[in-house]
Amino acid sequence: MALLPSGSRDDVELVKIETEDLSLVIKGKPYHDRYEGLRQYKAMDRHDVMYFNAVSDSIQDEKIYDISIQELVNPTIQRPIFFENGVYQLIVVPKDDREFTFYHEYPLIRQAVSPVPIGSQSILMGNLQFQNEVGFTTFEIRADGKTVLEVTLEIFPVKLDYKKDYQKLLEEVNDEIYNLAFHFIRKTYLGARLRLEGNPSKAEFYRLISEHFHQFLQAVARIEFQPHHKLEKTYEKARGDQLRKQDSVSRNFLRKRANVFVGVTKGIDVRGRTVMPSEGLKIKKELTYDTLENRYVKWMIERIKQKLDDLLDSIVSKNRWTREKPDYDLVEKIESMSKQLKSKLSSPFWKSIGKLDRSVMSLVLQMAPGYRDAFQIYLTVSKGLMLQGKLYRMSVKDVATLYEYWTFLKLGQILGRKYKLISQDIVQVNRKGLFVNLEANKTARRIFRHPVTNEEIILAYQKRESSLPTVSQIPDTMLCIEKKGKGYKYHYIFDAKYRIDYAQEDSYYQKRYKTPGPMEDDINTMHRYRDSIVATNGGPFERTAFGAYVLFPWFDETVYEEHHFYKSIDKVNIGGLPFLPNATNMVERFVERLIDKSPEEIQREGILPRGAHEEWKSSLDQMVMVGLVSDQESYDKFSKEAYYQIPVKQLRKGWQEVEYIALYVKNSLNTDNGVQLYAKINNVMPYHDGDDEYMRFNVAAWSKLKQSIRPVNYGISNYVMTTLNNLKEAQELPELFMKSKEEMAIWRMLRRVSDQIRIDLDHENLDHASRISEYNIKNIKVIMDKQERGIRFIQDNAEEAVSIDQLEKNPSGVFKKMMGMLQQ
Repeated sequence: MALLPSGSRDDVELVKIETEDLSLVIKGKPYHDRYEGLRQYKAMDRHDVMYFNAVSDSIQDEKIYDISIQELVNPTIQRPIFFENGVYQLIVVPKDDREFTFYHEYPLIRQAVSPVPIGSQSILMGNLQFQNEVGFTTFEIRADGKTVLEVTLEIFPVKLDYKKDYQKLLEEVNDEIYNLAFHFIRKTYLGARLRLEGNPSKAEFYRLISEHFHQFLQAVARIEFQPHHKLEKTYEKARGDQLRKQDSVSRNFLRKRANVFVGVTKGIDVRGRTVMPSEGLKIKKELTYDTLENRYVKWMIERIKQKLDDLLDSIVSKNRWTREKPDYDLVEKIESMSKQLKSKLSSPFWKSIGKLDRSVMSLVLQMAPGYRDAFQIYLTVSKGLMLQGKLYRMSVKDVATLYEYWTFLKLGQILGRKYKLISQDIVQVNRKGLFVNLEANKTARRIFRHPVTNEEIILAYQKRESSLPTVSQIPDTMLCIEKKGKGYKYHYIFDAKYRIDYAQEDSYYQKRYKTPGPMEDDINTMHRYRDSIVATNGGPFERTAFGAYVLFPWFDETVYEEHHFYKSIDKVNIGGLPFLPNATNMVERFVERLIDKSPEEIQREGILPRGAHEEWKSSLDQMVMVGLVSDQESYDKFSKEAYYQIPVKQLRKGWQEVEYIALYVKNSLNTDNGVQLYAKINNVMPYHDGDDEYMRFNVAAWSKLKQSIRPVNYGISNYVMTTLNNLKEAQELPELFMKSKEEMAIWRMLRRVSDQIRIDLDHENLDHASRISEYNIKNIKVIMDKQERGIRFIQDNAEEAVSIDQLEKNPSGVFKKMMGMLQQ
């Protein structure tokens, strides 16, 4: 997106709506400097699309600002023009003498817009500011207690990719909270005997629906007994003498049909004639139960039934896979619940209810008997987040708070993968049920134990350090690590800051630090934390915090490796680390390094010694053998009996390093070809079949990759080695070939621009290939010559050449060159 010319940087009309009752205008800036900075680094073959909707019975004209042509146009597919922390002026001018009021579910926004008397009129005026809140927001203009106009806007974040990072933050916070909730239930209630391997979310759903199903049916029955209803206005043709009071629809009908007016002795005077319509539209009001609220309840019933059917199918499939008989009582209970819901949906009442086609924000769902209970139960069993007993379901989310929650929960999830969870107080129980202990001024802890050393690891949220010589300190997250032989713990501060400087061209930050990173003020805060948290043990005060680090929302870990505030960690144990759902490797490796280090190493070498990044890569990247499966009989055996075998004579040096096996299926088999299944190796043993000697890899249960790795005209003759990270990220078979950091750097750079990348090798079988011939993205070829240590970007007749040294030292500069070619 080209930057707007300087003359267009003033406020403009963003939205203009004309109805029979009022004129509405929203003014503001249709851009955000930091959003433009973010787009500089994000995928350029996709454009964010903003949702906008206005609902009224009498809209005459509707315009919205198009950022590309800088004009008001009719609403179509719109680019974002509303952003967090933006200020937007709202003006509503009535067309009659009625007084209008403004309504928004959030009180501070509601109070920001108020009537302003101007002459004999009273207009609505005020500023809408959403601060760190993003997502959908709806406001209403009301008159005489009725809504005359409803407008829904979509507010975009400026520090996150809305469609990827923000949605992923919400999803991961939700999942982690409810995995903790299920862990709590499983430990607390002895009745939870069900064991479902592989997918804890299904087990969690079964446990919750078993507890709440009867209450849900009771709530639905109460709705059926006293359902929400409304008077629906319909129109039918009628004789002129049967017409009564007309509204805008029936008046428009007559206005467009002058031929229906006939002369009469008593009627309406029109230009010297007395006329009356011979026919028109008669207004009828009928009672209907087909309301949005009832449609939503029907949708909830359907969704719970789908979840039950999916759970049943997974149990049957699992037992078919393992050849075990399914638990009869379990299957019968799930089938019974599904049949009861099916019976509900087949009843005449619910059959008459239509399909849900929009989101519902209604006080009926929150307050009305039956509806409230059904809604809360549905949210509970479907991972609806409860904070201190209150449903956290506002359409506009505070991203800074969400990011703070996510960083703490994600750090706990990272620790939980390798260390045993001993206790946690994030999810607790009170007389109202389970609640989540994550709020301002609340302290929460997760305690882990190292499986080998038995050392204690504590992750604390908002741990108040109050016994200090100066003032109390409350960092977001504190990691406390016990070391055997020491009478104290090593403390490390991780503070979530939803702020980032994008190092825009010619800025102070760009000139000093070259690439995006944390704000200088936040780094100064880390100095304050580390230096102020001290303790005394009968002598002088000593610092107990060994390091303090800003966690900030940035995705490119490779580029950030060269940043000043990353290198400062090595020097003074203070700096910043990028942390987002798609960028957790640097933090994961850093935390693991802190835990694995001995006290002597920490004191002697510092927290992050030089060259540690390469050491992490070599020690933490788990190796995977992707083995050929050439016939259906072998595939059936491998998949059902959980093993893989390969002739010993085909094994090459380095095969002993593998920790995982993945299956590459040839085209000729009866199943989908490519790579889909992978599993962790349990043990390896030789196996003899006559004179043939094999190496057999016995594995844990096979898991499916999120997406199959397509062959795209390539294959594997025996096997190839790759890493687990490569396997999970790859979409096409040639991507598994990449081994050098230069090849990976180019591929990651291209993936930032598009998911559609083709890689050509110098042989059709990966295990016989010696190099990558070229990468292809859009209309650009990328050719790497390792002997000459050069990289060429070729587009039609244009060519850009850079050295591999440039790629290593200044990857953002190489990226900018490629972006320049793409934008031509």
